[in-house]
Amino acid sequence: MSQKKESFFWTSYSDLMTSLFFIMLVLFILVIVLLHKRMEVTERQLAEIKKVEQSTKDLNRKYFTYRSDSKKYVLNIAVSYPVGISDITKIDVADKEKCLEDLYQAGKEVEYFLKRNHENKYILIVEGQASKDNYLFNYELSYQRALGLIKYWYDRELNFGDNCEIQISGSGDGRLKTNSMREKNEISNQRFLIHILPKNIFENDK
Repeated sequence: MSQKKESFFWTSYSDLMTSLFFIMLVLFILVIVLLHKRMEVTERQLAEIKKVEQSTKDLNRKYFTYRSDSKKYVLNIAVSYPVGISDITKIDVADKEKCLEDLYQAGKEVEYFLKRNHENKYILIVEGQASKDNYLFNYELSYQRALGLIKYWYDRELNFGDNCEIQISGSGDGRLKTNSMREKNEISNQRFLIHILPKNIFENDK
């Protein structure tokens, strides 16, 4: 009788260990499969990042310069405003009409870029800056100048499409130490910076 019980015990123990081994094997295979899929997603995301970075190099160097130290594009169009003025039609440059036309063409270049890369979604940030002077509201002013550029582009019927979210910002005159890109020549800080950031490359596949 005792031999039967012992035999039954070892048979049950063997079945239990076999079941546990099978469960562990299934879990191991499942983990491997999930890790492989995750690696595929990561590789695909990295490929998308490189693709987006490469696509931004298509922006016309006549109107844009990429500053790798700050990860920003600077408009290659020198603008200068009278103190306290944000109206883009009142810029203080030698050839105002040419300057405004160049600003329009720069916006047109952004429009072309977004159309060429319509499969991605972007955040377009237009950042205004101001030079240090005696004006007390340069942070508000820099925002108004960026807003004025956006309004000017829309008045000229530019359309940045549905794959672009537009944000307007002003980084002022540097007094608040916001670490925004600044030039030593203060008059050069009366300018616009452009950020083109991809929105969707880090989204997981559903």
